[in-house]
Amino acid sequence: MDAQDKGSDARHGPAEPGVPAPRAPLPGPAAPADGPSASKPPSPDGTETAAAEQPPREASDGPRTGVAALSLRQQIGAALALAVVAIAVCVHLGMTFLHVAPPNTVSKKHSGTIADWIYPEFEQNWKLFAPNPLQQNVSVQVRAEIRTPDGGSRTTGWYDLSAQDGRDIDGNPAPSHTQQNELRRAWDFYVSTHDDDNRPVGLRGALSESYLRRIMVMRLDRADAAGRDGEVARVQVRSRTTQVPPPSWSGEKASDKAVYRVLPWWLLPEDEMRGGVG
Repeated sequence: MDAQDKGSDARHGPAEPGVPAPRAPLPGPAAPADGPSASKPPSPDGTETAAAEQPPREASDGPRTGVAALSLRQQIGAALALAVVAIAVCVHLGMTFLHVAPPNTVSKKHSGTIADWIYPEFEQNWKLFAPNPLQQNVSVQVRAEIRTPDGGSRTTGWYDLSAQDGRDIDGNPAPSHTQQNELRRAWDFYVSTHDDDNRPVGLRGALSESYLRRIMVMRLDRADAAGRDGEVARVQVRSRTTQVPPPSWSGEKASDKAVYRVLPWWLLPEDEMRGGVG
């Protein structure tokens, strides 16, 4: 009996003479190294295959933020608001430039429009290319004659109103317009309408005097200069002018002596004696 008759338990030994040996099975085709079968077998339900076939998500597919998140109507409204703000800023800068620039054809032709835009909120105290910048410190002071209930009178000391405004402005990020300009402009108005002997020049002299006097009365009333039962009968104003010291490296010399300009006593009307401005 030969090996073919022994069944599956027969041991395959060397081929006997004249009997060919059995052939080895041929190898199957090799799977590609980068295919899905190289790493793990495919999922029975095909979910991983479907996920792999989806294209990558771009960054623009995420949630929108900022202006892009608004609707078309809201975007148009935001663009219009931005345009209005930009136009207002440009107009304000143009008006301010024409106000502080030297006189020219445009500023002379539209002087009324420029003045209406600038005064009083945006008033400027400087000019471009100013030939004579301010080099003096001017302080406006006032004192009062108080009438007492017993018929007597007394004179107060000098109140330095400019120093009071300076203390209110110092350290204040948003000082009021009156603290910065009311007293200074009133004094400049008076000086420009009066001569060196304090006599009014032109029709605006009386107006500037009344305006300055009323400011003095209000400041004295605010300081309670008359006391509880007294009345302010007269006021007197003076200015104290000193030169701004030059820098040490300039070699210039300036006098440190104060120059005073004392105005005459002003008798107050009855409606102003108690701080009124009527």
